[in-house]
Amino acid sequence: MSDKINARITFHKISAEVNVFHFVNIIKKHWLLISATVLALITLLSLTPLPHLPSVPGSDKTHHFIAYAGLFFPVALAKPKHWLLIGLLFAFWSGAIELIQPYVNRYGEWLDMLANSVGLLCGFVLAWLTNKLIKQ
Repeated sequence: MSDKINARITFHKISAEVNVFHFVNIIKKHWLLISATVLALITLLSLTPLPHLPSVPGSDKTHHFIAYAGLFFPVALAKPKHWLLIGLLFAFWSGAIELIQPYVNRYGEWLDMLANSVGLLCGFVLAWLTNKLIKQ
């Protein structure tokens, strides 16, 4: 009986590893589409004039952090030529958005840019760790 349970556990573990590997390969293959879509959404949501910010769980800085980590993760995972330059472009884009926001009835904050930059760094670290784990 225990051999059957061990076989089942091993099968599920292998199945989960294959699914993660497949998911990572999809991200690596479509990194440009994913990051371009996320960048467009960040830009749209950051520059759309609103009478007041919607009530959503979490702090504003957490949202910035998550958005920019999600933006850079596919790029850092795929590591195309000039991937570091792309990361710098994202950081400058973040600063440009903060500078433009006061002109579209939004509030630009440098702490938002800091949260964005830390998110970019975290996206890189998560991609680096993912690549390390996949290679093992």
